[in-house]
Amino acid sequence: MTHIKSLFATRLYHAALSAHAPAIDARELEASCWSIAEDDEAGQQWSDDNGYPGYTSYASLTDLGWRFPIFADLTKALDAHVAAFAADLAFDLGDKALKLEDLWINILPQGGIHTSHIHPHSVISGTTYIAMPEGASALKLEDPRLPMMMAAPTRVKDAPEELKQFIYVAPAVGDVLLWESWLRHEVPMNMAEEDRISVSFNYSWG
Repeated sequence: MTHIKSLFATRLYHAALSAHAPAIDARELEASCWSIAEDDEAGQQWSDDNGYPGYTSYASLTDLGWRFPIFADLTKALDAHVAAFAADLAFDLGDKALKLEDLWINILPQGGIHTSHIHPHSVISGTTYIAMPEGASALKLEDPRLPMMMAAPTRVKDAPEELKQFIYVAPAVGDVLLWESWLRHEVPMNMAEEDRISVSFNYSWG
C-alpha cells in the first residue's frame, strides 16, 4: 500500500482585517497614509536615496500609533490576527509574547516593484492592504527550499498549489496576510495607473 503525505508545511494566513475588532475605517486609514507620506520628508529622502519607488516610512517613522489613533486601532486588530496565526502554527511561546516590532506604510506607484527579500530577526511578518486598484501587483511567495533544488525539474503548469515553486496571492482592500518571516517574498511590478498602498509589519518574540 502506497501512502504519500505532505511534510514541513509553509503556512499562509489570509483573512479580512475586520475579522477582529476594532473595526478599521478604510477611507480614514488611506487618508492617514497619504497625510503621513506628504509630511515625512525623511521617509521621502530615504526612498529616493535607496531607489525605493514611491514612498515607504520603513526607515523614518516608528510611532505611527502615536501620530494617528487609527494606527493604534490597527495594531490591536493585528495583535489578534497574529495571535490566531501563532496558535495555528503551534508555537510554544512560553512566558514570552509576540509583540509588534515594526509597522510601516508602503505607497507603490505604477511601474514600482519591491524585490525578493525576507525579514530577518522577526517571527511573523505581514501586510494589510489599503488601496489595490485594478492591475495592482499580487504578492509573490517563493518555496523556501528552492535554493536546494539544484537538479529538480520544473513543475507542470497545473501542479497542485502546495507543489508549486512560486505562489501569487492577490489580496483585496481590507485583507491581511501573515507568514513566517523567513519566507522569501516580493511585490512584482505594479501595472496599475494608480498607487498600490499597504501597511506592513513585523512581530518579534520576547
